[in-house]
Amino acid sequence: MFVPDSYRAPDSTWMVDLVRRNPLALLVTNGSVTDGPFATHLPVIQDPQIADEWMADMSGAKLLGHMNRRNPHWGALKTGDVVLLTFTGPHAYVSPTIYRKTPAAPTWNFTSVHVHGVVEKIDSLEETLGVVKSTVRAFEAELGTGWDMSESIDYFRKIVPGVGAFRVTVSKAEGMFKLSQEQEPDVRDRVQDAFARRECGRHRETAQLMSKLP
Repeated sequence: MFVPDSYRAPDSTWMVDLVRRNPLALLVTNGSVTDGPFATHLPVIQDPQIADEWMADMSGAKLLGHMNRRNPHWGALKTGDVVLLTFTGPHAYVSPTIYRKTPAAPTWNFTSVHVHGVVEKIDSLEETLGVVKSTVRAFEAELGTGWDMSESIDYFRKIVPGVGAFRVTVSKAEGMFKLSQEQEPDVRDRVQDAFARRECGRHRETAQLMSKLP
């Protein structure tokens, strides 16, 4: 990931926060010459068995995910493979009209974290069920309504043979936080204000991040 110095995370917590707030990742692995690379969108959580705080670059972190076993990506995935997980945060188009100056060029403000690691496929059905249950707990606590899964465990057991679960041990992470840092303060303020006044939640979230810049 190419990250100009001006777009690096201004604080060590930014990458971790982005990953936790935007858990739908794109898992990318190399394929064969004929198949090409594989890419699958899937939810990712922190391994609840490893409660340690993440390092600033997330090295050593353990992440859990799962996909449909019928997905060709699962068949191509091997324990020990190097993988890339990409997480996308708030982003928005910047029109030159916001700058109120010429010459100018349009651009896109965006935030993203690339997580590199080594994958371990989980073979045990019980451990796979554990990944599914942990995923439910994590997302119901943060994003749901506290749904009680206890009456659905038997249903989970019926569908879990079709689930491919895995663990990723993170080697490093890189973050790109392109939020108009290259602009003069007054121009950056205009961009932030324009985003904050939009009805689109994605624009407002981008404005909130911009407000936290040093």
